Amino acid sequence: MDMNPYGLASVWQQGDFVTRGVAILLVAMSVASWTVMISKGLQALRLRRALESARRGFWEAGSLESGIAGLGQDNPFALLARAGASAIKHHHAHAGSLQNQLSVSDWLTMSLRQSIDEAAAKLSSGMAVLASVGSTAPFVGLFGTVWGIYHALVSIGSSGQASIDKVAGPVGEALIMTALGLAVAIPATFGYNALVRSNKSILAQLNKFGFDLHALFVTGARAGDASPSGPKLAVVRGA
Repeated sequence: MDMNPYGLASVWQQGDFVTRGVAILLVAMSVASWTVMISKGLQALRLRRALESARRGFWEAGSLESGIAGLGQDNPFALLARAGASAIKHHHAHAGSLQNQLSVSDWLTMSLRQSIDEAAAKLSSGMAVLASVGSTAPFVGLFGTVWGIYHALVSIGSSGQASIDKVAGPVGEALIMTALGLAVAIPATFGYNALVRSNKSILAQLNKFGFDLHALFVTGARAGDASPSGPKLAVVRGA
């Protein structure tokens, strides 16, 4: 079967080092963006499951230790609960020292905020790759387009005639580069927007969970509860 003279294989074989370099760069950008989107998408699914555990299992546990254990290990909700418990233990263990000049509420707030900031940094990791690919891939493809048009003009000038067979190949090369740039940029842009919305939702729930933890550790009850239920702060103090 004859090779399509205007297909991708023909562009690769007939293109020069600039054309091939642009194609390789676009493929690398596509692989990088899809790798980030898949890994961050799986991470979002894991965090959704951790969120359900934080919403239900933690507050229905019989003790603080069992509630924290039920949150699992590698998720920001578990790390936030452990940070709060460690902050309370540290504050009571250093009673009378300079650190105790801060109230337990202030000390706990700083510890929880630090844990939330660390979680936000982890959630945003890799997002710069998607933003960069989404914003630069069209221009990389456009560079390939301009180079293809340049080849078409050179072909016309050297032959002295603008017949379709002289310009179809370079112009087709230019159009393919444009399409490749858009094919790389569009998924990266959609993926970036979807992950940003997901991260905002997770951070909002993480802040709410942190507020409830603060109320639990300071007052002994979850915010909004008329009476203490679930994990008790006394478990931490007695540790």
